[in-house]
Amino acid sequence: MCGIAGFFSDVPVAPAGADAMLAELSRRGPDAASRLLLDNAFNEVPAGPACHALLHARLSIIDPRPIANQPMASSDRQVWICYNGEVYDWEADKVALEANGAVFRTHSDTEFILNAYLAWGLDELLARLRGMFAFAILDLRHGQVHLARDRMGEKPLVYTHVDGQFSFGSLVRAVLPFLPADRRTFSAEAIDAYLAHRYIPSPRTIFTDIQRLENGHCLTYDLKTRALSKRRYWQPEVEAGDWLPELDQAVAMRTVADRPLGVLLSGGIDSTVIASRLATQSLTRFTTFTAAFPGSGLDESRDAADTAHRLGLENVAVPMPADLAADFARIVADLDQPFADPSSFPTWYLAREVTKHVKVVLVGDGGDELLAGYKRMNKHLRTRWRRHCRLPLPIVSQLASKGAGKLATELAMDWREAYSLRFSGLTPGQRRFLQGGRPLARLCYWRAPDPMPRSSVGENDALQALLAIDFANYLPDYILQKSDLCTMAHGLEGRPPLLDHRLYQKLLSVAASERYTRPAKLIFRRAMHPAVPADFFQRKKRGFNPPLDGWLKTSLATRFTGLGQRLSLNTDGLLDAAAVDAFASSYQQGASALAEQALQLLILDESLHQLRALCTRV
Repeated sequence: MCGIAGFFSDVPVAPAGADAMLAELSRRGPDAASRLLLDNAFNEVPAGPACHALLHARLSIIDPRPIANQPMASSDRQVWICYNGEVYDWEADKVALEANGAVFRTHSDTEFILNAYLAWGLDELLARLRGMFAFAILDLRHGQVHLARDRMGEKPLVYTHVDGQFSFGSLVRAVLPFLPADRRTFSAEAIDAYLAHRYIPSPRTIFTDIQRLENGHCLTYDLKTRALSKRRYWQPEVEAGDWLPELDQAVAMRTVADRPLGVLLSGGIDSTVIASRLATQSLTRFTTFTAAFPGSGLDESRDAADTAHRLGLENVAVPMPADLAADFARIVADLDQPFADPSSFPTWYLAREVTKHVKVVLVGDGGDELLAGYKRMNKHLRTRWRRHCRLPLPIVSQLASKGAGKLATELAMDWREAYSLRFSGLTPGQRRFLQGGRPLARLCYWRAPDPMPRSSVGENDALQALLAIDFANYLPDYILQKSDLCTMAHGLEGRPPLLDHRLYQKLLSVAASERYTRPAKLIFRRAMHPAVPADFFQRKKRGFNPPLDGWLKTSLATRFTGLGQRLSLNTDGLLDAAAVDAFASSYQQGASALAEQALQLLILDESLHQLRALCTRV
């Protein structure tokens, strides 16, 4: 796990530019910082201005020796790799590569990917990789740079391609120093998208000229023509066979590490399944870690500790702070760009403590997307009779959204678009209110999903449509983005076994009546250790939600002063100062239902402030 960046320019870039890019990656890779610098003719230069560069900040998990640092080169130094992630189950392929003459100096997966690319080419390499990855391969033999992002979107990758010049990085803030000063402009569309969804859906970012590479996609940049092409390299396929052995393999292979490993354990089903499979395989040497909210009804630490005890695993409860004023700006910075999942805060605090004990954790992300575990899906399926029908109703500017106004907004959108209202940030009417009543450019900014693969038995087309939306948007851009940014902010690697693509494809072969149940995820009863209580699946789903109202009314309360003026300035007038202040005042005077949206505005304020300041420094 690491931070990566690079650039390819026809004019030299000053050393300060590469330094600034690498500095933004430092928290992701605290163990080593390295660079490859090339002149315009692609000759290596030791220091000074460079036209081309690969930059790497390393968190060493597999083979921590310096010989495994990156960027890593082929023996003739004509092919280089800069890579972030972990891939698994490659040892047999390594033996085959060695039999065909490949030489390995390390036991790192980085060198495996490099040698596999040299032997097989990009397409075969991507087809064989199992795990999470974002990488850049510089191939001087063919005059190309290849970028790829893993199938599910576990590892981030953003890029800019302006006037033929190309740069990429793990973070928006790592690419920003390369972007010309006159192109560092916030995207009004991205700001509105953030207001709508609490995050900025791919391929957009907060900057007009920086894009996010979608999961399961790859890019090729031609060093001669300076053209950039993008394609999708993976579509899931139904794979017959029993899914439980695949789950065990997915869990076991993710315990391989040269650094200490633990498990993030909540009171929920997904992380308990992972802990159960560890116990079933007698892998009980790992400590589990749980976020605790003392005195709150949201606290699951007692349930998690009971589960860990039953499974023979040690458990450490990590109390969440009552005051986050001192850390708010740092957390927003680590989220890279405007991002407003309230659970980011406890995730960040949990990772900060856990990294003192271990450097790798297994996490439970993905179960809800695999097995339709979100309650919002059932609620929205009740209106599936509407399909593509929509009424030509106006979106009315309104501070509150309830009753007839809420229904009118839903009916003005088609059925798939209206699904966004089930877990949106601000409603369309609230967005219009905050933007001074101006018509909205779009109601929904989701990326159009690819068709979901179908099993042969009992598929529900409407449910499949919702799952496809989540797989294209909510999972990679919200759930996995939060997990990556909050853990890597502390140099902690998170590994989600449930998102193993082979496991996913095996589950696709299971009849829909077994995959999609109420209560949700009953199929996982087979995966639970016998020590887990029989009533476990009857417990109420609580999520991972902090005591948000308390934070907003205490440690964050002063941030509401002058909020409207700051947001109006930093959005170039897109948000109306008086409307923002009226919204904040409504929350402070008792409209507690607006708490998540109030936090959303505070995060936008701090994030835009930081990014605008960064634009002037680098």
